[in-house]
Amino acid sequence: MKPQIEESLKFIRSTTDLVPKGAVVLGTGLRDAIGELDEAVTIPYSHIPHFPTPTVPSHPGELVIGRMGNYPLAVMRGRVHFYEGYQMAEITYPLRVLHTLGVRTLLVTNAAGALNINFKVGDIVIISDHINLMGANPLRGFMHEDSRSRFPVMTQTYDPGLMDIFTAACLKKKILPRSGVYVAVAGPSLETPAELRFLHTIGGDLVGMSTVPEAIVAAQLGVRVLGISVVSNIALFLPQPTKGETLEEITSTATQAASSLARIFKLFFKELANEGA
Repeated sequence: MKPQIEESLKFIRSTTDLVPKGAVVLGTGLRDAIGELDEAVTIPYSHIPHFPTPTVPSHPGELVIGRMGNYPLAVMRGRVHFYEGYQMAEITYPLRVLHTLGVRTLLVTNAAGALNINFKVGDIVIISDHINLMGANPLRGFMHEDSRSRFPVMTQTYDPGLMDIFTAACLKKKILPRSGVYVAVAGPSLETPAELRFLHTIGGDLVGMSTVPEAIVAAQLGVRVLGISVVSNIALFLPQPTKGETLEEITSTATQAASSLARIFKLFFKELANEGA
């Protein structure tokens, strides 16, 4: 994979001299959760050699590199998913490219269903931990030359310091963030009531179909991770549930939360710039 990464890097570097310190992956419905960047260059994934291209309409498939204030940032407007038919190595390939480019801090976002009965639609949730039920691992059968270990320790996958900075940014905007465990499933079908009861019983607060592969590879590479979910729907696991929400309704809810996230992220990256992180 090293020659492929070098080809991707060569193309990206031909479009901008800026070296991003951080990266953001924008999930379903959150394409506008990062506002306009200064000195921005936008590159369609389809133009970057070996970059996977999303097949889901809510994921534009654009890499934006610029500055948020004084902080050099790479923004992935959309991701590819396991359920689209991509392999785990393909899903996490952009992160390996961005790490080689210079990224050392990663913010991963998603729209997720709430398993925690105390959560409500529109809540912003800091991912404190995850459970991988996707049936695959991005490190399986693969060893990258720049990787620290094939067996990364996952006990602090999500960085406590980044959580504190994000929480402070939320409070300044008078928003109280939640915290919870994210369960990743393969999809693409949404879960049955029995499956949701199971996920709730094993300790899940949220359920979704992304994020965990990127977090695992970030842990292997030594990249600090902050995971943020927007509660897009309440996962129904009553014995006789009502009709669940459609993907279109879930996407719409996440889109409505994007403006609030944009204001929080502006403060978040301002603090990272102040800390030199």
